[in-house]
Amino acid sequence: MSKIGFVGLGIMGGPMAGHLVAAGHEVTGYDHSAAALDKLKAAGGNTASGAAEAVRGKDIVITMLPQDEHVESVFADVLEHADPGTLYIDFSTITPKTSRWTATEGAKKNLRVLDAPVSGGEPGAINAALSIMVGGTEADFAAAKPIFEAVGKTFELVGPNGAGQVVKAANQLIVGGTYALVAEAILLMENLGADAAKGLDVLAGGLAGSKILELKRKTMLERSFVPGFRIDLHHKDMGIILAAARDAEVAIPMGALTAQLIAAARAMGYGNLDHSGLLLVAEALSKRDDA
Repeated sequence: MSKIGFVGLGIMGGPMAGHLVAAGHEVTGYDHSAAALDKLKAAGGNTASGAAEAVRGKDIVITMLPQDEHVESVFADVLEHADPGTLYIDFSTITPKTSRWTATEGAKKNLRVLDAPVSGGEPGAINAALSIMVGGTEADFAAAKPIFEAVGKTFELVGPNGAGQVVKAANQLIVGGTYALVAEAILLMENLGADAAKGLDVLAGGLAGSKILELKRKTMLERSFVPGFRIDLHHKDMGIILAAARDAEVAIPMGALTAQLIAAARAMGYGNLDHSGLLLVAEALSKRDDA
């Protein structure tokens, strides 16, 4: 079993760190939230007073952080305090450029680096059922398999460093677009006299079926948008997608429209809601004043 430093114990990172403890690893975590630290301690993990303490003397260092600047800040501590040969796994969703930077700078310090963004949201993290898209070398991917097995259900090496973030961008593109279309389908059925609940049941069993219809159709119909993945974070991800498409000179007109819908949700004050809250934007666009 490995000695692991885990920085970022939020909605996703907290459960993931707990699974690693349950798998027998010695996990030392750090987060700005005292409650998150207490939760890890209750699960049998150790806590650190800062990122530097969390990464020092570990076999593996893991980060699960919101944005590029947070990863860059913690990675500075990794570069300074981690031992040569340490395996660094970043589960965050950030730009491919930053992931490639961590790999380049890490190599100068003899660190092994993988970008490994995840999909599955809070339920996936809690149930250790995440899908993990990994960028890096075959050897480092093989070394990280016990970690991936403890927190995920599906994991694949999809290319060199940065490739994991590219595939995660593609994932978020599909997820955002699917939510937008499911929202429109719900409104279409509700406003044309069909039973939307039964209609979604039928759609979920056919070619239109998706994980989103499987997991979210009931809560969307109930207008319950308790966050598993916040609109604010999906807005950040859409910025990554648009920048990547621009760099690659790839046209993504549907992606650009989806990005605008998510931006609208955020501007309407829905940033802290689940991204299924795109239904509220569709409703606002369809609202009529019949007076």
